[in-house]
Amino acid sequence: MIRRLRSTYRRLRLGTRLALGLGALSLVVFAVVGTALTTYMRDYLSAQLNDQLKLAQLAQSKSIAQHGSLQGKRYYRWYYAVYDVSGGTPVLRRPENAGDLPEDVDDFTALARAQTVSHTELVRTEHLRGEGTYRLRACEVEPGVVLVSAAPMEDIDDTVRQLITIQAVTFGLALLALVVFGRKMLRRGLKPLNDMAHTAHGIASHDLTESAARLPLRADGPGGGPEVEELRTAFNTMLEHIDDSLAVRAEAEQRLRRFVADASHELRTPLMSVRGYADLFQYAAANAPEERDKHLARLRAEAARMGVLLDDLLLLARLDAAEVEAPLRPADVDLADLVQQAADAFRATHPDRPLTVRAGGRPLQLRLDPQRVRQVLDNLLTNAAVHTPPGTEVCVEVAVSSRTALVRVTDAGPGIPPEDRERVFDRFYRVDKARSRDRGGSGLGLAVARSLVRAHGGTIDLMSEPGRTVFTMTLPLTGAPEPSRTDR
Repeated sequence: MIRRLRSTYRRLRLGTRLALGLGALSLVVFAVVGTALTTYMRDYLSAQLNDQLKLAQLAQSKSIAQHGSLQGKRYYRWYYAVYDVSGGTPVLRRPENAGDLPEDVDDFTALARAQTVSHTELVRTEHLRGEGTYRLRACEVEPGVVLVSAAPMEDIDDTVRQLITIQAVTFGLALLALVVFGRKMLRRGLKPLNDMAHTAHGIASHDLTESAARLPLRADGPGGGPEVEELRTAFNTMLEHIDDSLAVRAEAEQRLRRFVADASHELRTPLMSVRGYADLFQYAAANAPEERDKHLARLRAEAARMGVLLDDLLLLARLDAAEVEAPLRPADVDLADLVQQAADAFRATHPDRPLTVRAGGRPLQLRLDPQRVRQVLDNLLTNAAVHTPPGTEVCVEVAVSSRTALVRVTDAGPGIPPEDRERVFDRFYRVDKARSRDRGGSGLGLAVARSLVRAHGGTIDLMSEPGRTVFTMTLPLTGAPEPSRTDR
């Protein structure tokens, strides 16, 4: 039974449970207040009755002392008994009125005997047979004479019963009103929590729209106090973070799918070429030996192309996991000298391209990985050569600005269309419409360049317009990337 009640209580809504708890607490408070009030009232009325008995016995004692008998005012349903105790044993005197004594006087006699022994005034509450509950008081009127008076306590009991009835009705109505109105107020105060539960159900059903996944923050909205407002704000903030995280995750998954598809496409071409040249090499080895070396060279070229592509993919993967293992080997390097080396290599491989270098004429020491920064410079210069017509001017400039080192690679080519500028750093993305290409690439050069610059704590930006395209690499002058674990 107790388990069933507990189970039923646990299934109740929070507002109902709080209202019942408030009602139970109020019931305890009402019970304590009612008990204290009833006890106080009974004691107060009992004290008044004792005082009334004492005053009545004082007047009656004078009558007995002066006249030898009980005279004067008598109270309704009161009893009086006069005992002679000079002989040690209480002897009841004959009353003047038959109604002064009850049918059973044993309690009177016992109290008179006790007063004789103690010689003090005694008060007792006894139940007289056939009469009810009475308050008895015994006092010595004069030496050898004891008066025992009895007053009914029926009025006190009736008053106490009426008080208990009034308290029960009043407290019951107050308790009912408290539970009903308290439940309504609790429901109003807990409405934000219900909204949160509704929103949580919406999230569980994969509904993260603005209307279903946000709680209102209105001054005239449902109350709940500052605590609930803080909880509502924290809940909305959490939902925003979840929404942002899911959006980032979805974007990352989309990028990963696109990356895998692009990688598969890029790898399929050299693999098919390798397979075809391998078949040609096999055929030439058997039928045309003079063609064998040509097919073997092409086979090696396609294998080398696929190796470069795989190296770039591996480098990007390691850069994405830079928190675990940074593929950098930093050293103190003169950036101006590194730019001059990249320019010399560019002139050697592209003699038809006029190249201007502006390095400032003085060393610029930075702590970086010279091989990787040189790779970035080669990628930017090669990009300018591949995607611009022959004879296009190219300029490399080194500058220092606001505690950063700047390297600008500028070409006077046709520029990059606005719709492609945001994606030129994406992996496997190529600009095929606006720029002519002498030879194809994997589409990873700029992606690798951006990842390497970020690994050094810098940035790479693009500014392009018809007749001028500028790639700006920014590197911090202070600080350095931590060496990889292989260097430690």
